[in-house]
Amino acid sequence: MLVFAASDKGGTGRSVTSANLAYHRALDGDDVCFLDFDFGSPTAAAVFDVPDAFSEAEGHGLHTYLRGGVGEPSRVDVWSRTEHPDLRDRFGPVGRLVLIPGDRTGGEFVTDEENLHRCVDLVLRLQREFEVIVVDLSAGRSYAMELVLAATSPRGGLGGLRHRWLVYHRWTRQHVRAAAELVHGRQGLVAAGTAMGHGSDTLTGSIRFVRAAVPDLEAPMWSQVSPAQYAWMRQCDRSLEELAAACGVGRSRMLASIPLEPVLQWQERLITDEDVHDRRIATVETWQAMAHLARKVTDDRCWEPS
Repeated sequence: MLVFAASDKGGTGRSVTSANLAYHRALDGDDVCFLDFDFGSPTAAAVFDVPDAFSEAEGHGLHTYLRGGVGEPSRVDVWSRTEHPDLRDRFGPVGRLVLIPGDRTGGEFVTDEENLHRCVDLVLRLQREFEVIVVDLSAGRSYAMELVLAATSPRGGLGGLRHRWLVYHRWTRQHVRAAAELVHGRQGLVAAGTAMGHGSDTLTGSIRFVRAAVPDLEAPMWSQVSPAQYAWMRQCDRSLEELAAACGVGRSRMLASIPLEPVLQWQERLITDEDVHDRRIATVETWQAMAHLARKVTDDRCWEPS
């Protein structure tokens, strides 16, 4: 399965949550490949804690491959190459977890038919090896999004592969509206995909929203605020639910809600079981939300028409 991670803005938690999704799928036994198609700012190597992948990918990453500079892009086996001690010292059987990084200084670029063919060839090769391929896209209506929309269209070469879209947004008015515009707007994902030959209803049905950094007002961290602040936050939360529903980003279209996690405010990283139970630096709610998201991505019941 192809899983595309998109967002209208940066700072939505798209890359770090998608990396955690890939990590959980591998923990559950799936062979997982993570493609860093965030051409403007490829950061997945940092989230997976494989810092030497940045220098290794220069001239051999996804940018160079798509432009025809190399026959195969660089691959990084996360389990064996990561500097994260929890990942290196894991117990029990797990699936493969492979990162294909972008060139750190590659930048955005206009895509053409040759780029499209290389993209299709790469994914067709990878889908023979991996159960789940997570593609982290640049923010907004980027060239990366245009490329994969073209690739998954009926005439693009990947139209026969099952694919799903996760659109990330933070729990604010600006981000809710931006996510709705990215998907449903005049120049949005659905309109662009339909122009390329996607069925409008089919494409719309393959999209779900992920709310990131959502404050849980029942959590202990909010118990110290004043009664006036708490009442105001409650009102904001109700207003946001109404706005999301009106914009087509409501609960019926939401796949997951990731809590506001203090650890992720300081460091974009994988949240491990040891972070929760041994070090006690991360909340169990975040760990569970990441795991639930990873399972829902491939659960057909979560993608039935609402």
